[in-house]
Amino acid sequence: MKPEKRNTPFKKGKDKTPLPKKFAAPKKFVAPTETSQQPISDEMRLNKFIAHAGVCSRRDADTIIAEGRIKVNKTIVTELGFKVQPEDQVFLDGKPIHVQRFVYLLLNKPKDYITTMEDTHDRKTVMEIIGDACSERIFPVGRLDRNTTGLPLFTNDGDLAGKLSHPSSQVKKIYEVTLDKPIEEEHFLAIQKGIKLEDGPVKVNNIAVISADQYVLGLEIHIGKNRIVRRIFEHFGYEVERLDRTTYAGLTKKNLPRGKWRMLDPKEVSFLKTIKSKK
Repeated sequence: MKPEKRNTPFKKGKDKTPLPKKFAAPKKFVAPTETSQQPISDEMRLNKFIAHAGVCSRRDADTIIAEGRIKVNKTIVTELGFKVQPEDQVFLDGKPIHVQRFVYLLLNKPKDYITTMEDTHDRKTVMEIIGDACSERIFPVGRLDRNTTGLPLFTNDGDLAGKLSHPSSQVKKIYEVTLDKPIEEEHFLAIQKGIKLEDGPVKVNNIAVISADQYVLGLEIHIGKNRIVRRIFEHFGYEVERLDRTTYAGLTKKNLPRGKWRMLDPKEVSFLKTIKSKK
């Protein structure tokens, strides 16, 4: 049975870190508007061609090339610096691939949907929601587990997907977390300071209590470990009853109802491309 809710904000002791009164919204960004992608009209490095075909990132494309899975016209190519000409035909595992128009889509995911292209257990997937959004084959950037709601991004831009998924990019993610009981002050301060889980240290960039009864918190993290938010609170004996990703890489749920999707506008795409990673 859920404990009775109590309106008892934490007291600020002499040597205690004050609790923030409000979980700040992400700052607005200003970005250039040029985001168009031109079809191949000149020679292009093979790994870039594969990434622009929506197959994977350039780094992963290098592996595919080295494995001998790419043919250009009728010849297997394993040279990483090979350049594709406009008239060339490129095949992956015997199937033709082409440079695509890049698509960038944001979904407000409902509960009980799997963030994957298909599911062998016949569970509902996010592709059932966005399946008719475009003719291009888009894929999710990272995952949200079945019981987590909120924002996943979809694209066929392999380079951008690889960059946003790389740990060094430190992509900002903000969650609204609802616990099964009020968080205790000592646990709040421990999370704020940083904790160590079985797979290493965890740094939280911001945490705040956002309900008077201390059941609901806001959490900002820049890491992408599996089930990281749930594991942070499970470490202290809490069960996460609801978890909602409200912000991803500066993108928010504003004017995007649950179960709906929208295409990113050019300024948002340009902003994502300014995010740096150290590969």
